[in-house]
Amino acid sequence: MTDPTPMPCLQVRALTGFYGETQALHGVDFEVRTGEVVCLLGRNGAGKTTSLRAVVGLLSRRGGTISINGHSTIGLAPEAIAHLGVAYCPEERGIFASLSVEENLMLPPVLKPGGMGVDEIYALFPNLLQRRTSPGTRLSGGEQQMLAIARILRTGAKLLLLDEPTEGLAPVIVEKIGQTIRLLRDRGFTILMVEQNFRFASRVADRFYVIEEGRAVLDFDREAIATDRERIESLLGI
Repeated sequence: MTDPTPMPCLQVRALTGFYGETQALHGVDFEVRTGEVVCLLGRNGAGKTTSLRAVVGLLSRRGGTISINGHSTIGLAPEAIAHLGVAYCPEERGIFASLSVEENLMLPPVLKPGGMGVDEIYALFPNLLQRRTSPGTRLSGGEQQMLAIARILRTGAKLLLLDEPTEGLAPVIVEKIGQTIRLLRDRGFTILMVEQNFRFASRVADRFYVIEEGRAVLDFDREAIATDRERIESLLGI
């Protein structure tokens, strides 16, 4: 009899991570199933962003196990991990100020077939179509975030890592980012995100892990928010 439970798209076990000689992760465990949105929650400095950076190989040293679609990646370089169909959208967005929106959009290489075309991206983000010839310096924070997400959609990656996608954005843009994440999930993307805005995360994510002092101390799904809200909010310092 076959096992009905699919293999996780991303599986992390006993993950340790270092910046130089400073240990930031102390044995993190989490997994992301294909086609779901998972959010890492926690206070500032808990290890959430470091967990994302560890998954894509951007730490000076890491240990434990990381498996992407069944491939062990703990010893791989960042470019090799990217070619497994993984894209990382950092909190700082990385928009090139001197390049236009469309020039920024065309920068990343295609990693796998099946990436969104430019017309599809402009349909998803009409603001970018209107600003396609504008330099990065002329974009609002919300437009920069849209462009940062749009760039990784061109690459063909199906596992998207989003770091603080709503940080510092106006409520109307936050709502647009939420709609985009839900649409991408419906289109078969798998998303792991870090988010401080618990109210936003609770509307878009399927499951959650609370990270504290470099460890995952609690995991729960959206339904548990109503029944265990006091404990969750206590861990998050809300």
